[in-house]
Amino acid sequence: MSEEKLKVVIWRHGQTDWNIENRFQGHSDIPLNKVGEYQAKEAAKVLAGMKPDRIIASDLMRAKATAQALADLLDLTVEINPLLRETNGGKWEGKTGPENRAEDGEYFVKWIDGHDEPAGHTGERRSEVASRAVSVVEKETENFSGTLVLVTHGGTARCLLGSILKIPMPQWGVIGGLSNACWSVLELTKHHGDSRWYLAEHNAGSLPEPVFGDDAVN
Repeated sequence: MSEEKLKVVIWRHGQTDWNIENRFQGHSDIPLNKVGEYQAKEAAKVLAGMKPDRIIASDLMRAKATAQALADLLDLTVEINPLLRETNGGKWEGKTGPENRAEDGEYFVKWIDGHDEPAGHTGERRSEVASRAVSVVEKETENFSGTLVLVTHGGTARCLLGSILKIPMPQWGVIGGLSNACWSVLELTKHHGDSRWYLAEHNAGSLPEPVFGDDAVN
Protein backbone atom coordinates (compact mmCIF):
# COMPACT_ATOMS: atom_id res chain seq x y z
CA MET A 1 0.00 0.00 0.00
CA SER A 2 1.58 3.22 -1.15
CA GLU A 3 1.35 6.41 0.87
CA GLU A 4 2.52 9.87 -0.07
CA LYS A 5 2.89 12.75 2.38
CA LEU A 6 3.73 16.39 2.03
CA LYS A 7 4.11 19.11 4.65
CA VAL A 8 2.99 22.71 4.62
CA VAL A 9 4.49 24.91 7.33
CA ILE A 10 2.33 27.94 8.18
CA TRP A 11 4.82 30.41 9.67
CA ARG A 12 3.76 33.71 11.20
CA HIS A 13 6.02 36.75 10.80
CA GLY A 14 8.19 38.08 13.63
CA GLN A 15 7.20 40.85 16.01
CA THR A 16 6.46 44.43 14.96
CA ASP A 17 5.96 47.56 17.02
CA TRP A 18 2.27 47.48 16.16
CA ASN A 19 2.04 43.97 17.60
CA ILE A 20 3.32 45.26 20.92
CA GLU A 21 0.95 48.24 20.78
CA ASN A 22 -2.00 45.95 19.91
CA ARG A 23 -2.70 47.90 16.71
CA PHE A 24 -4.65 46.25 13.93
CA GLN A 25 -2.07 45.84 11.16
CA GLY A 26 -4.05 44.26 8.36
CA HIS A 27 -2.67 45.38 5.00
CA SER A 28 -0.61 48.17 6.61
CA ASP A 29 3.02 47.51 5.67
CA ILE A 30 4.72 47.53 9.07
CA PRO A 31 8.35 46.29 9.36
CA LEU A 32 9.78 43.89 11.90
CA ASN A 33 11.26 45.48 14.98
CA LYS A 34 14.60 44.35 16.44
CA VAL A 35 12.93 41.65 18.50
CA GLY A 36 11.10 40.42 15.41
CA GLU A 37 14.32 40.22 13.43
CA TYR A 38 15.88 38.15 16.22
CA GLN A 39 12.80 35.90 16.44
CA ALA A 40 12.88 35.25 12.70
CA LYS A 41 16.55 34.29 12.73
CA GLU A 42 16.15 31.95 15.71
CA ALA A 43 13.06 30.30 14.26
CA ALA A 44 14.80 29.92 10.91
CA LYS A 45 17.51 27.79 12.53
CA VAL A 46 14.85 25.30 13.65
CA LEU A 47 12.85 25.37 10.42
CA ALA A 48 15.97 24.79 8.36
CA GLY A 49 16.13 21.35 9.98
CA MET A 50 12.88 20.45 8.21
CA LYS A 51 14.72 20.89 4.90
CA PRO A 52 12.09 23.03 3.15
CA ASP A 53 11.98 22.83 -0.63
CA ARG A 54 10.18 26.13 -1.23
CA ILE A 55 9.34 29.32 0.68
CA ILE A 56 6.38 31.52 -0.29
CA ALA A 57 5.67 34.75 1.61
CA SER A 58 3.03 37.43 1.80
CA ASP A 59 4.07 40.60 -0.03
CA LEU A 60 4.05 42.64 3.21
CA MET A 61 7.52 43.51 4.46
CA ARG A 62 7.14 41.86 7.88
CA ALA A 63 6.47 38.52 6.19
CA LYS A 64 9.12 38.95 3.49
CA ALA A 65 11.82 39.78 6.05
CA THR A 66 10.85 36.76 8.15
CA ALA A 67 10.98 34.49 5.10
CA GLN A 68 14.36 35.86 4.05
CA ALA A 69 15.90 34.77 7.36
CA LEU A 70 15.14 31.15 6.40
CA ALA A 71 16.00 31.57 2.73
CA ASP A 72 19.45 32.86 3.66
CA LEU A 73 20.20 29.63 5.53
CA LEU A 74 19.00 27.37 2.74
CA ASP A 75 20.10 29.30 -0.34
CA LEU A 76 16.48 29.43 -1.53
CA THR A 77 14.61 32.24 -3.23
CA VAL A 78 11.56 33.66 -1.46
CA GLU A 79 8.53 33.53 -3.73
CA ILE A 80 5.94 36.27 -3.14
CA ASN A 81 2.17 35.83 -3.15
CA PRO A 82 -0.13 38.66 -2.00
CA LEU A 83 -2.91 36.13 -1.37
CA LEU A 84 -1.09 35.34 1.90
CA ARG A 85 -1.61 38.88 3.21
CA GLU A 86 -3.27 39.60 6.53
CA THR A 87 -6.99 40.39 6.69
CA ASN A 88 -7.83 43.82 5.29
CA GLY A 89 -8.96 45.59 8.46
CA GLY A 90 -10.81 48.48 6.88
CA LYS A 91 -11.17 51.45 9.19
CA TRP A 92 -9.76 49.47 12.13
CA GLU A 93 -6.21 49.44 10.76
CA GLY A 94 -3.74 51.45 12.81
CA LYS A 95 -6.04 51.56 15.82
CA THR A 96 -5.68 49.57 19.03
CA GLY A 97 -8.11 46.92 20.17
CA PRO A 98 -9.53 49.17 22.94
CA GLU A 99 -9.93 52.04 20.46
CA ASN A 100 -11.86 49.87 18.02
CA ARG A 101 -13.98 48.42 20.79
CA ALA A 102 -14.82 51.90 22.07
CA GLU A 103 -15.64 53.29 18.63
CA ASP A 104 -17.37 50.28 17.10
CA GLY A 105 -18.85 48.55 20.14
CA GLU A 106 -21.20 45.73 19.23
CA TYR A 107 -19.93 45.32 15.66
CA PHE A 108 -16.33 44.88 16.84
CA VAL A 109 -17.35 42.40 19.54
CA LYS A 110 -19.34 40.34 17.01
CA TRP A 111 -16.28 40.21 14.77
CA ILE A 112 -14.09 39.12 17.67
CA ASP A 113 -16.62 36.40 18.47
CA GLY A 114 -16.16 34.91 15.01
CA HIS A 115 -18.96 36.38 12.92
CA ASP A 116 -18.27 36.84 9.22
CA GLU A 117 -18.81 40.59 9.00
CA PRO A 118 -16.20 42.57 7.03
CA ALA A 119 -13.40 43.68 9.34
CA GLY A 120 -13.59 47.41 9.94
CA HIS A 121 -16.82 47.56 7.89
CA THR A 122 -14.94 48.04 4.60
CA GLY A 123 -12.36 45.26 4.97
CA GLU A 124 -12.47 41.52 4.36
CA ARG A 125 -14.69 38.79 5.70
CA ARG A 126 -13.07 35.75 7.32
CA SER A 127 -14.55 33.60 4.56
CA GLU A 128 -12.78 35.73 1.95
CA VAL A 129 -9.43 35.50 3.73
CA ALA A 130 -9.81 31.74 4.09
CA SER A 131 -10.70 31.33 0.42
CA ARG A 132 -7.65 33.16 -0.90
CA ALA A 133 -5.22 31.53 1.55
CA VAL A 134 -6.51 28.01 0.95
CA SER A 135 -6.28 28.60 -2.79
CA VAL A 136 -2.53 29.10 -2.38
CA VAL A 137 -2.16 25.79 -0.56
CA GLU A 138 -4.25 23.94 -3.13
CA LYS A 139 -2.43 25.40 -6.11
CA GLU A 140 1.10 25.06 -4.78
CA THR A 141 0.68 21.47 -3.52
CA GLU A 142 -1.15 20.11 -6.56
CA ASN A 143 1.96 18.62 -8.15
CA PHE A 144 4.35 18.94 -5.24
CA SER A 145 5.98 16.64 -2.73
CA GLY A 146 8.25 17.72 0.10
CA THR A 147 8.06 20.62 2.54
CA LEU A 148 6.54 23.98 1.64
CA VAL A 149 6.84 26.99 3.97
CA LEU A 150 4.17 29.70 3.75
CA VAL A 151 5.08 32.89 5.61
CA THR A 152 1.92 34.72 6.53
CA HIS A 153 0.03 36.49 9.33
CA GLY A 154 -1.86 35.51 12.46
CA GLY A 155 -5.40 36.15 11.28
CA THR A 156 -4.77 34.62 7.87
CA ALA A 157 -3.19 31.56 9.45
CA ARG A 158 -6.21 30.94 11.64
CA CYS A 159 -8.62 31.33 8.71
CA LEU A 160 -6.51 29.00 6.58
CA LEU A 161 -6.28 26.33 9.27
CA GLY A 162 -9.96 26.48 10.19
CA SER A 163 -11.06 26.19 6.58
CA ILE A 164 -8.64 23.52 5.38
CA LEU A 165 -9.32 21.36 8.46
CA LYS A 166 -13.06 21.74 7.78
CA ILE A 167 -13.85 23.29 11.15
CA PRO A 168 -17.12 25.30 11.13
CA MET A 169 -16.33 29.03 11.05
CA PRO A 170 -18.03 29.87 14.38
CA GLN A 171 -15.57 27.45 16.00
CA TRP A 172 -12.37 28.77 14.41
CA GLY A 173 -11.64 30.51 17.69
CA VAL A 174 -10.77 27.13 19.23
CA ILE A 175 -7.59 27.27 17.14
CA GLY A 176 -5.20 29.18 19.37
CA GLY A 177 -3.41 32.12 17.82
CA LEU A 178 0.10 31.83 16.46
CA SER A 179 2.75 33.73 18.39
CA ASN A 180 5.19 35.86 16.43
CA ALA A 181 7.66 33.74 14.44
CA CYS A 182 5.88 30.52 15.45
CA TRP A 183 4.37 28.00 13.07
CA SER A 184 1.90 25.21 12.46
CA VAL A 185 2.49 22.15 10.29
CA LEU A 186 -0.11 20.58 8.02
CA GLU A 187 0.44 17.12 6.58
CA LEU A 188 -1.47 15.77 3.60
CA THR A 189 -1.83 12.01 3.58
CA LYS A 190 -3.04 10.28 0.45
CA HIS A 191 -4.45 6.74 0.25
CA HIS A 192 -5.80 5.30 -3.01
CA GLY A 193 -6.73 8.67 -4.43
CA ASP A 194 -8.27 9.98 -1.20
CA SER A 195 -6.51 12.71 0.76
CA ARG A 196 -6.90 14.51 4.05
CA TRP A 197 -5.11 17.33 5.84
CA TYR A 198 -3.93 16.80 9.42
CA LEU A 199 -2.62 19.35 11.91
CA ALA A 200 0.69 17.82 12.95
CA GLU A 201 2.00 20.80 14.99
CA HIS A 202 0.54 24.07 16.21
CA ASN A 203 2.20 27.21 17.56
CA ALA A 204 5.59 25.56 17.59
CA GLY A 205 8.62 27.80 17.91
CA SER A 206 12.19 28.28 18.99
CA LEU A 207 11.20 30.46 21.97
CA PRO A 208 8.03 30.72 24.11
CA GLU A 209 6.20 33.89 23.06
CA PRO A 210 2.85 35.49 23.91
CA VAL A 211 0.34 36.08 21.13
CA PHE A 212 0.33 39.74 20.04
CA GLY A 213 -1.55 41.46 17.23
CA ASP A 214 -4.74 41.23 15.19
CA ASP A 215 -5.11 37.50 15.85
CA ALA A 216 -4.99 38.05 19.61
CA VAL A 217 -8.24 39.99 19.58
CA ASN A 218 -10.41 37.88 17.31
